[in-house]
Amino acid sequence: MNLKSKHEKCNVSIIIPLYNEAESLIELHRWIKNSFQTSTKYSYQIFFIDDGSVDHSWKIIQQIFQNDERVIGIRFSHNYGKASALYVGFQRAHSEFIATMDADLQDSPEELPLMLEKLENEQLDIVSGWKKKRYDSKLFKNIPSKLFNWAAQWVSGIKIHDFNCGIKVYRRHVAQSLELYGDMHRYIPVLASIKGFNKIDEKEVKHQARKHGKSKYGTDRFIKGFFDLLTIWFLKRFGKRPMHFFGVVGLLVFILGVLFIAYLGVDKLYFDTTARLITQRPEFYLALTLIILGGQFFIAAFLGEMLLGNREVKPQYMISEELDTKKINR
Repeated sequence: MNLKSKHEKCNVSIIIPLYNEAESLIELHRWIKNSFQTSTKYSYQIFFIDDGSVDHSWKIIQQIFQNDERVIGIRFSHNYGKASALYVGFQRAHSEFIATMDADLQDSPEELPLMLEKLENEQLDIVSGWKKKRYDSKLFKNIPSKLFNWAAQWVSGIKIHDFNCGIKVYRRHVAQSLELYGDMHRYIPVLASIKGFNKIDEKEVKHQARKHGKSKYGTDRFIKGFFDLLTIWFLKRFGKRPMHFFGVVGLLVFILGVLFIAYLGVDKLYFDTTARLITQRPEFYLALTLIILGGQFFIAAFLGEMLLGNREVKPQYMISEELDTKKINR
């Protein structure tokens, strides 16, 4: 069978973003290969997305690529973040289904065929993994993760337990509709729901203890996660029509300012017998501030509507090297 026909037969693209995971890659590749070896239904390709690693991860990917034509390697010029790595993988994949997993050997590849079966059998858009039993630090990862997942459930209405679980499976058109940037990969199910893909479920998966190295995420992820959650809430409620938020707030603030001005005028004409000017009263400056703020909210609403209508999603990455047998053999 030639290379072209093998690529055409592939119906699952496995996207693996990584940063400084050289010690894990060979074992991970072998583990994926063994997990799909007995499957006659799913044929896979692997996208290793090197997010600017400073160890020898890219050399390991090159070695794996030389021995397995199902492997595609993409290397970023520097570290752009997991969201960008997933985005480029989603856009490059041409298979019917897309799967994602982390490269640290904490995700179990044998879960993927089972999750794909669930995706097909139940006609779902996304199946997300649920690491019910975790081997991470309870204080610094488990408890904050539970809090964030509870908040994400409350904001989105999506009843899954682990929004940020790295192992997920998607239908291709769902994954490719996602506009990922910053750290929004944490809330992919919510982003998909905003796009109208609401058939989202989860499957309990095995979680492994980390074998090599340490987590690449520091304590700042809690702060970032909180602000990302606020962004997600706003996008879900008002992302399509920012005027519905900024316009209403601006109108209420503006009306309140006008009412204060009216009160000052009536009070000056009929009740205030002193020679004090309106501009000498503190209520005047409060009213003026409210009117200005109301106008600024209106401007923000109009700008939001204009940007929404003319926005163009630009790649948040730069590729320095790429390994792909299809391109090499053209």
